[in-house]
Amino acid sequence: MVVYATNARTNISVAKIVLKGLVKINCGKKMERIDKLRQMLASSPEDSFLNHALAMEMLALGQDAEARRVWETLLQRDPGYIGSYYQLAKLMERLGERTLALEWYERGLAAAQKAGDRHAMNELRMAYDELLDE
Repeated sequence: MVVYATNARTNISVAKIVLKGLVKINCGKKMERIDKLRQMLASSPEDSFLNHALAMEMLALGQDAEARRVWETLLQRDPGYIGSYYQLAKLMERLGERTLALEWYERGLAAAQKAGDRHAMNELRMAYDELLDE
């Protein structure tokens, strides 16, 4: 769509309208992905990859409490799914839950060490140390 505007105020108004439309389209696509993930989870409810993906989509939509619940359930069932520790700890940081974030980083470090995943250990350690330094 090409829009011609005659002044700054018009440009700003048009930009807001276009952005609102894009946000609605993006949210709609995310909801479609969430619906598809839930359909797949109906037949494989304990699939760690699908649960992690669902939590990521929920997080992107601002559904923090639901994302948290999904990650906590996933990690209780599958403590070896290392990527979820980082995401859950980052969420706890953002929510101001510093102590919980540190605990999740520590659990993730232990899981990564047990799995021999040096890359995950390094990422978790860096995030953990950054939070400790605050």
